Amino acid sequence: MTGRFGMDEGLAGILDSVFTTLILLGLCIAINWGLQSLFRWVTLRNKRLHRSNWHIVLVRRKLGYNILLLIPGILFYMLVSIAFNSGDPLIRTLHRFDIIYMIVVGIRICNSILTAFLDEYSKTDKYKSHPLQGLIQGLQVALYFVGGIIIVAVLIDKSPAVLLTGLGASAAVLMLVFKDSILGFVAGVQLSQNDMIRIGDWIQMPDGSANGNVEEITLNTVKVRNWDNTLTMIPPYTLVTTAFKNWRGMQESAGRRADKSIFIDVNTLEVCTPDLISDICKAVPLLSGYIKSLPSESQPTTNIQIYRLYIELFLRSHPEVNADLDIIVTQKEATAYGVPVYVYFFLKDKAWASFERKQSDIFDHLMSIVSEFGLRIYQRP
Repeated sequence: MTGRFGMDEGLAGILDSVFTTLILLGLCIAINWGLQSLFRWVTLRNKRLHRSNWHIVLVRRKLGYNILLLIPGILFYMLVSIAFNSGDPLIRTLHRFDIIYMIVVGIRICNSILTAFLDEYSKTDKYKSHPLQGLIQGLQVALYFVGGIIIVAVLIDKSPAVLLTGLGASAAVLMLVFKDSILGFVAGVQLSQNDMIRIGDWIQMPDGSANGNVEEITLNTVKVRNWDNTLTMIPPYTLVTTAFKNWRGMQESAGRRADKSIFIDVNTLEVCTPDLISDICKAVPLLSGYIKSLPSESQPTTNIQIYRLYIELFLRSHPEVNADLDIIVTQKEATAYGVPVYVYFFLKDKAWASFERKQSDIFDHLMSIVSEFGLRIYQRP
């Protein structure tokens, strides 16, 4: 009788503890539901809050929601100590699980703060030159890792320092598992500190895998939208260890370079007579005043010299050419395909499509006018 009575009393005590715990949990859940409902009502009704940056931080990144989750955890911790006897071992167990709950909520709060900070930082001009997305992701990984260590330490009732010391033996395994993240984090810091790449930069990989604008820089990848609208994902450490071309310098300069060679048939080169110079000046008015103002001994002596002179004058007077930058017109070494006249200049317009159209128009004109100088474009039979 005594044994059965003792067993019934023990079962009744367990059921009583379970019932009390469920009541406390229900109370805390009800309080949380009430607080969350009040928070949603305030955020929906307050128009001034909608227009402020705090709405994005508190609502979209759920910072307010996560902070309110802490209140039931703190309340449950206090109520457990009140509802049970001080010597009851159940208090320690419930406190342990409640601490784990609050650690998880704390991680969520820190994560919301980090993502909200990144949202606000990405709206600034500094974000393009110093993107912090990779750094934030690295901090998030560290946050989850440290949080996981603390949770395990609470579960097994050991100090986190003991676990971290034990992990030293398996550091090589961790390095292997998180190799890409570690390399990406270090490479991201190098790319940012050395200002090697920014959001919006036009980059080109030597193997042709990427040729377009940088859209995103994260911990493990750099997203590039190529000109054919395909996407290329490049590991950040690849950009540190491999040479690549960044067109930012051209985009920030006063012009975009155009350079081509026009191949002249060598059989059409000749020494200019006064009559030939007169005919050229009549056909090309841009040259008439310039050549007549020169002393006779300094006048060009061949038709290709006059042609090169015309190209330079034409480019310097062209409204789309930046005359403040280098304009070079020179003759290269003759080849089996004729005498190359090398033309080098800068256009003011740097946008790809319009740049190609304008430089094509200029070279179309330079190639079509050669006949006025008694010259002919070389064309292989």
